Amino acid sequence: MRVVYIGSALMLPLLAGCTANDPTFGGAVRSNYAMQVINPDPQYEGALVEGGDGQRSAAAVERYRTDKVKKPKSIRTTSGTGGGSGSGSN
Repeated sequence: MRVVYIGSALMLPLLAGCTANDPTFGGAVRSNYAMQVINPDPQYEGALVEGGDGQRSAAAVERYRTDKVKKPKSIRTTSGTGGGSGSGSN
C-alpha cells in the first residue's frame, strides 16, 4: 500500500505537463477588468462641470426658493410582482 502512495506522489508532477500553456489564458477577465476601471482624470471636451456656471446655479437656487422647480418626467412601469405577507395576520 505504501508503494502505491509513493508511486502516486511521484506521478502527480507528470500531470502538470498536460495543462495548456495558452498565452491568452485569462485575457477575457483582464479585458473585463480594464473596461470596469474608472478613469481617475477624465477629460470631457465642451462639457460644463456641474455647478460650474454661476448664472445657472443662481437661477436654479432662485427657482428652488420660489418653488418653481421643474417637475421631473414620470416614468410608468408595470411589474408583475407585489408585496405582502403570506400569513394573512397583521
